[in-house]
Amino acid sequence: MAETPSRRSQRTPKKQKVPPPSFSDSSPSCHVLPPTPQTLDPSPRRRSLRLTSTPQASTPPPTPTSTRNSSRRKSLKFASQNADNLSNQKPKYANSTPTLLSPASPEPVQSTRKRKFAELEKSGSEKTRALKPGRKKVYYKKVVYDGGEFAVGDDVYVKRREDASSDDEDPEVEECKVCFMAGRAVMIECDDCLGGFHLKCLNPPLKEVPEGDWICGFCEAKKLGKTVQLPVPPKGKKRARTAREKLLASDLYAARIESIWKDVDGTYRFKAHWYIIPEETAAGRQPHNLRRELYRTNDFADAEMESIIRHCYILTPKEFSKANNGGDDIFLCEYEYDIHWHSFKRIADIDDGEEDCEEAESDREWNSAEGSGSDSEDDVEYEEENNHNLLNRRQLPAHPLAANSRKGRIFGLQKIGAKKIPEHVRSHKLTELEKAKATLLLATLPKSLPCRNKEMEEVTAFIKGSICEDQCLGKCLYIHGVPGTGKTMSVLSVMRNLKSEVDAGSIKPYCFVEINGLKLASPEHIYSVIYEALNGHRVGWKKALKLLNERFSNGTERGKQDNRPCILLIDELDLLVTRNQSVLYNILDWPTKPHSRLIIIGIANTMDLPEKLLPRISSRMGIQRLCFGPYNYQQLQEIISTRLNGINAFEKPAIEFASRKVAAVSGDARRALEICRRAAELADYRVKKVHSSAAGKALVGMADVEAAIQEMFQAPHIQVMRSSSRFSKIFLAAMVYELHKTGMSETTFEKLAMTVSCLCTSNGEKFPGWDSLLKVGCMLGECRILLCEPGVKHKLQKLQLNFPSDDVAFALKESKDLPWLAKYM
Repeated sequence: MAETPSRRSQRTPKKQKVPPPSFSDSSPSCHVLPPTPQTLDPSPRRRSLRLTSTPQASTPPPTPTSTRNSSRRKSLKFASQNADNLSNQKPKYANSTPTLLSPASPEPVQSTRKRKFAELEKSGSEKTRALKPGRKKVYYKKVVYDGGEFAVGDDVYVKRREDASSDDEDPEVEECKVCFMAGRAVMIECDDCLGGFHLKCLNPPLKEVPEGDWICGFCEAKKLGKTVQLPVPPKGKKRARTAREKLLASDLYAARIESIWKDVDGTYRFKAHWYIIPEETAAGRQPHNLRRELYRTNDFADAEMESIIRHCYILTPKEFSKANNGGDDIFLCEYEYDIHWHSFKRIADIDDGEEDCEEAESDREWNSAEGSGSDSEDDVEYEEENNHNLLNRRQLPAHPLAANSRKGRIFGLQKIGAKKIPEHVRSHKLTELEKAKATLLLATLPKSLPCRNKEMEEVTAFIKGSICEDQCLGKCLYIHGVPGTGKTMSVLSVMRNLKSEVDAGSIKPYCFVEINGLKLASPEHIYSVIYEALNGHRVGWKKALKLLNERFSNGTERGKQDNRPCILLIDELDLLVTRNQSVLYNILDWPTKPHSRLIIIGIANTMDLPEKLLPRISSRMGIQRLCFGPYNYQQLQEIISTRLNGINAFEKPAIEFASRKVAAVSGDARRALEICRRAAELADYRVKKVHSSAAGKALVGMADVEAAIQEMFQAPHIQVMRSSSRFSKIFLAAMVYELHKTGMSETTFEKLAMTVSCLCTSNGEKFPGWDSLLKVGCMLGECRILLCEPGVKHKLQKLQLNFPSDDVAFALKESKDLPWLAKYM
């Protein structure tokens, strides 16, 4: 029997274990074992198989009919892609037996890239010699081998050891653990030990297979700490292990066939993509792992077809949950395990991305021969194939790919790998408190946006009136309001509604571009972002400005696709203010041009931003403004209740209490949602800590909301502000006052000192002087209450609050030694 070859391995002596694929790293740097990951999908998983001695016809995986013969193999037959051509052609290797006296691992495989250039440098005589029949490497999509049909993409059991006598034992049906007989009666599988039991052999017997998870009496007794004595087989009977038992005991490999070929020396091989069991990972088996769970690795190797035993079926979570009667060779695989970095990646998140370049090149031969129709057409010469691949190498694009051309792809945690994934996701069904925590996250998009119907109607009327006009000369709308009042979310909700109307044909098509000023490296980079969104190419901001001026100002010819009106949404508009205000002037000047067809919607927190700009800019901003006022407690209560619609996790007084607290401070809806989410976390932690039987019915009460408020508003930075010196409080109050007055998050020390002087003069306080004020600012910067610009700039040094202004107002508005600070908050 042949062994399973390992990549870059040497000839293995007979009767010696072949080293398995490198699933662990013995380097001293890998001492911290990462826990195996949980599924990100909270849907219930199939944890038991209902086994019958006669498989049903509706079994999900198509089990091939194969007759296993432990004697010497007598024939080899290959199934090509075109059965008609094969029927008329005499098999090449009929009545021949490939005898392998001493199985050896293949030579180290040279990289495809190096082999290409090496083959191209060969002389004509060498090419002629390579075209002889013995020098061909033939690839197949499907092969019939010893009565079993194997194709590319199949999952198979692979021998792990050479000449292992247990590999010949392969019972098709598992024996009952009580009577040690297979029979034709229905069997049930234990979710814990995976043992099979006849329904009549149980105590008490079962009449039908129960739904859900089932654990045998032996496993239940073990969990209770009792001594369990398992039944012993009758004398003279040896219990044969199934392939599933051998795989989970590390006596077999599981692999996926990536390609099949006949080597130049006449040996038939396949490329194996290995799977491993949780015990072979660096972290080992965790309590949340399913008994039939495997991990796909990033390890490949070339192996002989002789080492394949038979098929197994490794399914995705969705397929696994439906395979209740799929047999004993069904396994679950949801994650890929990196054998070098010991990290886990969810397969569903990485399969849609680009394949690894090295793996793609190593499979180039198979991809080239994929469209062949017969054995003779499948014969691929190394020289011809490599020349063809080099001549047809894909050309590089003329322009670098735009950032939005890969929109929707994931290149973050799922591509890099995770050392830890939350453990509670797979362990149980989500409770009401866990659903509430997920719904109250700020990143969760609500189904509807209450309390802003009037404002949304005004935005809708403005946009429709702008894009439906025949001329569409361009307009500008300025939206302002305090933070957390739903300005951006309301506009985006309007745009989603308008998109559905465009799809229905009610209004004309348009182009929508969304920009956030906080994401720009500098105000001038907005030109590059706008041009990239409109044309798909990334250029420098100076060139982008020139091209945008030609598009909007000069009225250059545009195609039919570019003739649509363009709606430009600029969030945090005040961050585009520069010293000469040229950026805002250029952008707001475009809609005034005759053929611009540009509509601009600007959003900022400052009410009087247009009055603070130059007259030429404020005049172009127009007189159309829309104010979003702060929420009152009834509106906040309605917002929270809308989010929790259908989830019974909060008491009504608790929601009202949180709403009133936030409305009294700022009216910020985001702060109210954060308080309720934290209250749900505290309640969930309390319930799980005491292991209450009524965990599903636990509600968030007033005490939980009060604890969340105290935790949020009694944070360390708030305590530092309250215990700071007299002039430090005046300094912070001046920062908040300057923020509200200008709408800019940054200010200079010179402007702030003038504001402090005005506050002290108006309220009878003695101005401390510039030197003392500079020391106060340095102290607040050391405490990280302020963010200070590095360098020695003195009066021109930029300052910024490191925490929200609401926290500063909450900490200082009830100051007893300086009660007049409240009117500036």
